[in-house]
Parts: sequence; structure tokens; C-alpha cells
Amino acid sequence: MNISGIVKSSLIDYPGLICCVLFVPGCNYTCFYCHNRALVDGSHLLLSPRYVMDFLKKRAGLLDGVVISGGEPTLQSGLLPFLTILRELDYQIKLDTNGSNPNIIKELIRQGLCNYFAVDYKAPSSRYTSVCGMDSNAEKVLETLDILLDSDSTFEVRTTVLPELGAEELMAMAKELPVVPRYVLNRYRVPSTFLPEDELRVRRKAHTAEDLQFFAACVSAYQPNVVF
Repeated sequence: MNISGIVKSSLIDYPGLICCVLFVPGCNYTCFYCHNRALVDGSHLLLSPRYVMDFLKKRAGLLDGVVISGGEPTLQSGLLPFLTILRELDYQIKLDTNGSNPNIIKELIRQGLCNYFAVDYKAPSSRYTSVCGMDSNAEKVLETLDILLDSDSTFEVRTTVLPELGAEELMAMAKELPVVPRYVLNRYRVPSTFLPEDELRVRRKAHTAEDLQFFAACVSAYQPNVVF
């Protein structure tokens, strides 16, 4: 599996566990606010597979878990064999995904290769291509969430509260989603790199913490497990 970056220790990326985070290159979305833009086209430098495996073997028993992020991990042809190796090393595994490949999620569940899933729901379905690019599809994400719910998997849904998303948009999203076990509203941060044509969008004033509290109250009627 291709890996382009690593955070060797994190207390915030896997709820309740000490983990490392592995970043894979390549994504089928082109979200204008992406914080890992260098990974999107898949041309980012790759880490040595031996270096990655040596690190994971040495940290087995010291780290609780491994988070696979990106980019979009479900595009990696070597994902399932790699997660099988992590399982053999007794790691808890969390997958960060845009939810665009429900069949891969179904297979991960069938093989018991993930302990925790984090799925991004990025915008109201009618605005998905505006936010995520022409290859995005909200229906695929909703299909992924139905699979996770039917399987009794442990997962959360995450929405970055973009400046252009207000209470109306967030309530529309909350209605589109099935009721999920954990719905996380993340505060928006301006990315360090972005496309020139997106500058006006990325530099819009972010919502305050008080705004997020208000938004959470608004969506709680539809998503009772909302946190921010």
C-alpha cells in the first residue's frame, strides 16, 4: 500500500486510544478546503514500505491503534492486505473515508478489518459537487452509512462547518443522514494551500465556537448524538 506521510503519535485522532496516523496519496474528491491538497493527485512522495513496517512492528504494544487517512484510503488496491497485517500486529484500526466506495466498506466489515470508521458528510446533497468536485456523490456516502448501520459497526460522521454552511444547510444535512451514533461538527480552518480560484471561498470568516454550539442545538432534533 502506498503511504505518503505519518504522524507517529496522536491522542486526538482515535477516540480513547493512543495511535499513529498514516496518510495515503490519491483522492477522487477535490474539496476546495482540503488540508491535504498535496495528496489529492497521488503524486506525493512515498515513504519506504520497509520504513513504515519497521515502525509499526517496533511500536506494536506501545501504540493502541493505527488510523488510515488520506487522501482516500479506499482507492488503495493494497488496503485490505495491509489492514490484515495490522490486525496480526494486534492494532486497533480506524479508517477515515469520504464514503464514496460502499463496496470496499462492506468488504472491510465482512473481513473484520476495521474497529472504527469516520465518514465525512461534507455538504447538503444538492451542493456536493460544488464543495467536493464533479466526481463526488452524496448518495454513495449515504449508502456507506446504511451499510455501517446495518452491520452494527462502530463509526462516526463528521462535517467540517464551512463558512458557507449555516443553520439551514446543516439542518438539511442532518435530515438527509440516518440517525448516527456520533455526529461531529468540526470547526473550519483555512487550509495552508488551495487553488487560486478558491481563494475567496477559503478565506471567508469561519464560524465561532458559539456558532457551532448554536448549530449543534439546531441539528440535535435530527441527530441527537451531535458533538462539536
